Amino acid sequence: MLGGVGDLGRVRLRLDRIRGALGEIDPVFLDTPALECAPLGQVLGCSMTLKVETLNPVRSFKGRGTETVAAAARENGVSRMVCASAGNLGQALAYSGSRRGLDVTVVAARTANPLKLRRIADLGARVRLEGEDIEDARRLARDIAETDGAYLLEDSLDLATCEGAATIGLELVRDDPALDVVLVALGGGAMASGVGYVVRSLAGRAQVIGVQPTGAPAMALSWRHGAVVETDRIETIADGVAGRCPIPEVLDDLLVVLDDVALVTEDSIKAGMRLLYEHAGLVAEPSAALGIAAVLEQPERFAGRRVTTILCGSNVGPADFAQWMLEPFTRADRRPSKADPS
Repeated sequence: MLGGVGDLGRVRLRLDRIRGALGEIDPVFLDTPALECAPLGQVLGCSMTLKVETLNPVRSFKGRGTETVAAAARENGVSRMVCASAGNLGQALAYSGSRRGLDVTVVAARTANPLKLRRIADLGARVRLEGEDIEDARRLARDIAETDGAYLLEDSLDLATCEGAATIGLELVRDDPALDVVLVALGGGAMASGVGYVVRSLAGRAQVIGVQPTGAPAMALSWRHGAVVETDRIETIADGVAGRCPIPEVLDDLLVVLDDVALVTEDSIKAGMRLLYEHAGLVAEPSAALGIAAVLEQPERFAGRRVTTILCGSNVGPADFAQWMLEPFTRADRRPSKADPS
């Protein structure tokens, strides 16, 4: 699906706007570490660099985009904002809105991560719960915007969210001119389109591969078919990338800037989280482990290469994290021994 360099003109993003976004973003979200992790690379059979986007007040990359959006909204006289979120976007918008005196409402599904919901409220936003997944929440957010006159932030469709996320790409190219492969978690597409556009523009030899769970494959299927494919349900622990209805404008961008999209299993996602904890000492939410999962599932594809993956969030509940870390050991404990007649 990858287009030529000339096709970049069809993408909604522009380098001058992305560079301009740097001046709007709180420095706590910028210049994040890009750490080569030799122990992890030895296990995976490649050079592995971790771009860590979790050492900030909202523990995810989303603040880059909401800072850009909120700054423009305030400049245009907006006083109220609303968004739908699985948790990370809501925390980021609550933070960015609070900095600028904006009233923020975040709509989430009733099944949303309780830890993320508490943090949204702690950061000063109003939380509304609606439906069983993010698509239900999006419908209510649109209704609130129409009824109350609030500014609706639609992640990935709102170009400023992509431009903010694209600043990650500026840092990647600046810090590693020999960039080879970038693995990006793919959900709505803001980070994948933003990073993909910058890398394609400034480091064209490098590959950018989106990674999605098999239990939430709508954007991957759409990319492979070249047209929007909607799915009926979501079955993944990676709530940060879980959607059913891709946005056509974002898909159009991704068709140009991504080299490939990989799908990975739940077991591989959990294994990726365990490897990040064991070999890098990092707590990653499931979405942040998608890149490691992709290498685990196709080690021959990445063998000996310089691979960078973006750790996009660390908002994971302690009980869930402990369960996923211990899962291989609890499985072993449940296996009957040879002497066990059962």
